[in-house]
Amino acid sequence: MGLRERVWVGTTVALMVLATLAVFGYAPREAKMGDVQRIFYFHVSTAWSGFLAFGVALVGAIAHLRTREARWDQLSHAAVEVGLVLLTMAVITGSLWARPVWNTWWTWDPRLTTTALTWVVYAAYLLLRGAVENPETRARFAAVYAIVAFVTVPITYLSARLLRTIHPIVLGPSVSSEAQGQFGLTPRMVHTMILSLVAWTMLFSVLLWMRYRVQRTQEALEALEAVLEG
Repeated sequence: MGLRERVWVGTTVALMVLATLAVFGYAPREAKMGDVQRIFYFHVSTAWSGFLAFGVALVGAIAHLRTREARWDQLSHAAVEVGLVLLTMAVITGSLWARPVWNTWWTWDPRLTTTALTWVVYAAYLLLRGAVENPETRARFAAVYAIVAFVTVPITYLSARLLRTIHPIVLGPSVSSEAQGQFGLTPRMVHTMILSLVAWTMLFSVLLWMRYRVQRTQEALEALEAVLEG
């Protein structure tokens, strides 16, 4: 690991520590929900980072179809894997938040339903890759799939804003009057939210870089094994 990478990782660790301290020490206690509202900072940040990962996968897929270069397919693959981990964290933190607010771990609300759909669609991307043996064919099919799959991301984002939902919209307006757990952000909450978003975005970039390097090494070894066996 070079100096730039060490600085990058060190900065990310420092930001994650600062963000966590801000969540539990700087951000005020929400008046109605109490301390459970602090999950909000992790929930929004992991959801944002997961959707950002799927955006990177989209870019990688388009670039691969245009150039046929393996590195873009490797980037897209790595981004989907990291995105699925982050989206899973968003679903878990969302359930932890929903239990005391909605009195249930899960409900088939439009936002939750579309989020589950997004998770399943990208999990199927990994199944598709595992089902195709030829590397070039696999990369091409995966790229087309990643482009189509990204449609679920804006659908998920807009679902709570355009449909009747109990999911709160804290950032931006909502047309639904049924949202539960809605609350206003104080200045210190905004500061904490921004810091959390930056920290988790940095963490995503580090995870993506590490998974991309592993992916490149793994495919290089597979190609070498194929040559030796041939």
